Amino acid sequence: MEAPVIKGLSVAAELPRGKNNPRNSEGDFARLKDGSVLFAYSRYHGDDDGDDAACDVAGMISKDDGRSFAPLPDLLATAAELDTQNIMSVSLCRIPDGTLCLFYLAKFGPQSAVYLKRANEENGLSFGPPELCVPKTRGVYYVVNNARLTVSPQGEVLIPLARHPIVGEKRNRHGSYFGTACVWAGNEHGRNWYRKSKVLSMPYPGHTRTGLQEPGIEALPDGRLYGYFRTDRHFQYESFSSDGGATWTRPVPSCFTSPDSPMLIRRNPFSGVYYAVWNPIPNYNGRLAPDGRWINAGRTPFVLAQSEDGLNFSRFTVLEDDPGCGYCYPAMYFLDEKTFLLSYCCGGEEDGMCLTRTRIRRVEIE
Repeated sequence: MEAPVIKGLSVAAELPRGKNNPRNSEGDFARLKDGSVLFAYSRYHGDDDGDDAACDVAGMISKDDGRSFAPLPDLLATAAELDTQNIMSVSLCRIPDGTLCLFYLAKFGPQSAVYLKRANEENGLSFGPPELCVPKTRGVYYVVNNARLTVSPQGEVLIPLARHPIVGEKRNRHGSYFGTACVWAGNEHGRNWYRKSKVLSMPYPGHTRTGLQEPGIEALPDGRLYGYFRTDRHFQYESFSSDGGATWTRPVPSCFTSPDSPMLIRRNPFSGVYYAVWNPIPNYNGRLAPDGRWINAGRTPFVLAQSEDGLNFSRFTVLEDDPGCGYCYPAMYFLDEKTFLLSYCCGGEEDGMCLTRTRIRRVEIE
């Protein structure tokens, strides 16, 4: 296929940091039963923008098909409900029984877990109590990116996770940087969760600091599942499953050059076309701002490619390329055959780092 031709690229919302709100980051979209579009995202409060700092899940609503968004008056989920201080990395997924579910990562000191909340859309948008999907595991810190939930061709709800060994017992400490991956699954009602796959590891682990990080899954036209992983080996790595996610091929480099930064692949249900958004090399090593702060980690430019089969992608089209900013943690929602919403972190030097500001664009393809 030819590279995507952008007909329209408007900004529907901008979420910069503010007073008592040091970071607005990883989010996801869903269409509600009344036709409006919900955007849920990680909203930090206090004065700390670190990954483990105080964070809840907030929401915005669009009543004009994604052309503009207005904030919801109430939070969608709070860390206090789980007696912790940080919940983040939001995924919205309408599971096969028709229920809209809000998934998020909850952090408990050195451990983490995955929860969901079920939406009530009949009497106005509200979410029920948190339900545990992936429990805390001794010695493991889980990471699940935003916009990562997938329904398999068999009707199971799949959660791709990165697993990081815990290297200390201090509160708010992550696991080690090196990651492996696995898949958890629930039934069509979002219940009976279990670990579906064995643990996937990076080949030749002595030659990588990251291992396999921030996995994603997308279903292919032939019924297989395509898995992809962030690495520090100059490429996104890839793996395939022919049995609904139980077993996977050995991870190998894909066609996507990339720094240590996440990618997202999504299929447009109206057209069948697959779209990928990511940061290609050459800006691999990134740069340091003059005062030594981490700004973009090489996460620029930010590009879009398309594919008919989910495997053979076109040349890319540049969406953002400011060398002073970093673009990462995207979410994508399709409105029709040629239009989709795209959210991503987009911070620059004035924001302190790339993760503190989020932008929502309405993208129209020629």
